[in-house]
Amino acid sequence: MYNLSMKLNAVAVTSKDLAQSMRFYELLGFKFAPLEEGEQHVDSINNTIPVKLMIDSHELATQLNGEEPTPANHASFAIEYDSPAEVNEIAKKIADEGFKVVKGPWDAFWGHRYATVQDPDSYLVDLYAKM
Repeated sequence: MYNLSMKLNAVAVTSKDLAQSMRFYELLGFKFAPLEEGEQHVDSINNTIPVKLMIDSHELATQLNGEEPTPANHASFAIEYDSPAEVNEIAKKIADEGFKVVKGPWDAFWGHRYATVQDPDSYLVDLYAKM
């Protein structure tokens, strides 16, 4: 039997460089406590965002799972923003900071302003807003 009261409350990614990944996700709007020396795991601390982002070092993920993590090229998660202008602005910040914008921003046929960006470890993140 399924627990109908369940809710998705976290998304986890792995990182070869926690500081670089934190910098990328901060451009998307996530906030983190300062990285402590030797830290292997960080959680976002946004109280207004219902889904927390967890980032594990590759070393920790390898210890926990028994093999080195490899993100799938078709796996992604999406973040909804308040306006198309926000999507444009964030995609520009991502590019300006040297990170990869895979596609966009563009007007999707389903009525959203859309962009896909790639984090330092190749995870895809879709940015969108209703038009």
